[in-house]
Amino acid sequence: MTYVPAPTRYDDMEYRTVGHSGLKLPAISLGLWHNFGNDKPLETQREIIHRAFDRGVTHFDLANNYGPPAGSSEVNFGRILKRDFADHRDEMIISSKAGWNMWDGPYGFGGSRKYLVSSLDQSLKRLGVDYVDIFYHHRPDPDTPLEETLYALRDIVASGKALYVGISSYGADLTAEAAELMSDEGCPLLIHQPSYSLVNRWVEEPGDEGESLLQATANHGLGVIAFSPLAQGLLTDRYLDGVPEGSRATQGKSLSEGMLSEENIGMVRRLNDIAQERGQSLAQMAIAWVLREQGNYGEETVTSALIGASSVKQLDANLDALANLEFTEAELQAIDEIAHDAGVNIWAKATESKTATPRELD
Repeated sequence: MTYVPAPTRYDDMEYRTVGHSGLKLPAISLGLWHNFGNDKPLETQREIIHRAFDRGVTHFDLANNYGPPAGSSEVNFGRILKRDFADHRDEMIISSKAGWNMWDGPYGFGGSRKYLVSSLDQSLKRLGVDYVDIFYHHRPDPDTPLEETLYALRDIVASGKALYVGISSYGADLTAEAAELMSDEGCPLLIHQPSYSLVNRWVEEPGDEGESLLQATANHGLGVIAFSPLAQGLLTDRYLDGVPEGSRATQGKSLSEGMLSEENIGMVRRLNDIAQERGQSLAQMAIAWVLREQGNYGEETVTSALIGASSVKQLDANLDALANLEFTEAELQAIDEIAHDAGVNIWAKATESKTATPRELD
């Protein structure tokens, strides 16, 4: 059947301005890291993307290595885009990234100009588009001069292959340095994509220069889009009563069974009690918490929360978090007393190693 977008699609979504730019993103964006590779039916993927767009989700986040296999998420999204959204491309924000291992040899990994330009060219072919709206360097690369990486991003914008550029998983100090360099070049960084959740709050911690990542992005005019706000599924009701068969933890993916310790599960159960008192699921409260106003860094510190979805039902449930983004001081204090680091920030360690592969993040 021919897909016709809902005429009410913009009625209920909240759109937030991205840093010091004119661009706005939906408060919740859809990430295609999982569930959009060749291991999932294409028709299910279509249903999820259709429903997301019908509910005002205009931002779809990809990367060169999303799958499995690597690249297949971009291919599948490109097929859906051509079939169903050819007349709506200008209503969409499509983002992609490069930084992790993508192809054999010395030029398929990291932050070199060679890799970034080549990878984006490949992504554009897979997606079937002339440009992406946002292109990210996916991770810091200590083996490439920062200037080389950033000037490649600058020139990608100048070429018209991306409208904006951003960074992901950079620490506070490196983010500040990168933002200053790009500002001097007349091509400001638009946005930072860090992992951030109730149980992974590294973005709030000061770097060596005393400034946290959230402070650095606020001070330099970058937006923030938080990935893994549900801590790869830990902050859902899925593990409250044990580890179900077929879950991400049993598949050896990014949430390992080791992260489901009795201590972590006990913490999650207590957080779930607060969510129930708020009339939300744990997942909804976790998303709302990431999107909360933070007076220390300015209102709407996080521009958008990046979620995944394996079904329309799951997507709808998570989008319903937008019905209640307000927290009382008592609720925030209670959450702070319960929530602590759960050991799910695997990306911070992975970005320190040139030998890390995408499988460590799948």
